Amino acid sequence: MIVILSAAVLVLGIVVLAVRLRREIAARQRKRVIFYGLGMVFGLTFAGLSYFISRLPALRGTAFSLKDAVIRGCAIVSAVLFVLVLLSALLPWLLDRLEGRSFTSFVGARHIRAQKSGFLTVISVLSICGVALSSCALSSVISVMGGFSHDLKRKILGNNAHIVIDTTSHDPWSGYDDVITKLRAIPGVSGATPVTHGEVMISSPSNLAGVQVRGIDPGTIGGVIELPNNIEVGKFEYLEHPEKLTRLPPDEVIGIGTHGEQYLKGTELGLPDDIDPAVREAIAPKASRPGIIIGRELAKTLHVYVGDEVTLVSPLGDLGPMGVMPRTKKFRVAAIFYSGMYEYDASHVYTNLDVAEDYFALGDKIHAIDVKVDDAERAELWTPQVIAAIERPDLRVRDWREMNRNLFSALKLERFATFIILSIAIIVASFCIICTLLLMVTEKGKEIAILKALGATDGSILRVFMTEGIIIGGIGTIFGVADALALCTGLKWFGLRLDPDVYYIDRLPINVDPLDFLTVAVSALTICTLATLYPAYAASTLRPVDGLRYE
Repeated sequence: MIVILSAAVLVLGIVVLAVRLRREIAARQRKRVIFYGLGMVFGLTFAGLSYFISRLPALRGTAFSLKDAVIRGCAIVSAVLFVLVLLSALLPWLLDRLEGRSFTSFVGARHIRAQKSGFLTVISVLSICGVALSSCALSSVISVMGGFSHDLKRKILGNNAHIVIDTTSHDPWSGYDDVITKLRAIPGVSGATPVTHGEVMISSPSNLAGVQVRGIDPGTIGGVIELPNNIEVGKFEYLEHPEKLTRLPPDEVIGIGTHGEQYLKGTELGLPDDIDPAVREAIAPKASRPGIIIGRELAKTLHVYVGDEVTLVSPLGDLGPMGVMPRTKKFRVAAIFYSGMYEYDASHVYTNLDVAEDYFALGDKIHAIDVKVDDAERAELWTPQVIAAIERPDLRVRDWREMNRNLFSALKLERFATFIILSIAIIVASFCIICTLLLMVTEKGKEIAILKALGATDGSILRVFMTEGIIIGGIGTIFGVADALALCTGLKWFGLRLDPDVYYIDRLPINVDPLDFLTVAVSALTICTLATLYPAYAASTLRPVDGLRYE
């Protein structure tokens, strides 16, 4: 829908510029002909680059292409310049409409168009540019911060359940089959799955790390979190059938390098036929190893690929002659996932529920039930229904907002503070409007006196100068918000590539929310309107005799 609307705006804009170009050619306005001609070139350039970018190959990992970055940057710049020229072409039409409405808007629009002294012209242009730049900066920053917030929310919901049912003490509990059956019967609940978890050490032949082991049900976990869709290397089915890991085909991808290069399994070296059977059995990979899914960053730390063996070491083991002996168990890497959150990719591993229950000696107990609802934004509405359905006072029910309340409260506060700070820039720009109107009152004192002598009231003069200030602020606001919208939409479509090793995202996240742009526009217009009050009042109190005394 957005693509269709943007294409329609592009075509309509080119048509408008073509009409204006034809009129200026007839009027022999050489500078305007060049200006509108460049606008058409910018529009056609944006259309051509957009088509070319759609055919560029996607970059993976930390791979960087200067050609790709230059083409995408040129497309974004051409779109912003096209919008700027288009708005400039529509400005005379807008002033014509204002002149035909009422006396106050007619005089205010005429004052904007009238020839002024050089200094006053500069101040007027600076007023418009100041409001435009401030509005553009505020809209762009709000969109970027909203993009980070939405990206973080998407990743949290992709790796965590909307509602979690566990105990306050985090102890394992039994009887979860009946609870899951009741949960799935609640309208709006789209998935429920049992989960066990525990903190252990994981080691490979070259390194070790601390991880959070989560035992999952492969059949139902996909209906709650995005783990099956986040598999980057390997296959999710290897978790249920780890015996396939010992017979991987030579062309199977078992790892991805930092620059997006793929590592294949390759052909294994065969053993001689006359080798000792005991040696052959010791060297041959064990098919009895259960599968485990690890994160991308953890795979880098351990230097392992799909099919390699890792060992889990739990400090809570069995009692032996020397005290408590750590419990160890070997696993085989079934897949490597990429969730987009470093703390998950570096510290979370997944294995089968029955394997985790056996490893942690839980018997038939679990630690939690993860629940997914149809509308994650309103997950708290299902919390009372879940509590009423399970009918177990020993269990607590929490939604994802409650579990991440501090994080999202900090993001919301930061966004509000940024809005206030950048709004001060608009307030500073509004002082230029005050200066412009005060100078306008001084320069147009004779005209104000003549209007009052002809019968204009103080209220009408007040409205004239308020209208003039609102027009100046409105032009700046429209230019700033429209250019910010073009810039943010272009960044969202074409992307500003970032280094994933530094930011852990491959491009700058942008959230183009019309409500944010409308809020900025209303705020800017409100500030500019308030800035017109004193100059307009000063103009309305001017006496005709004072304006004509020296004429």
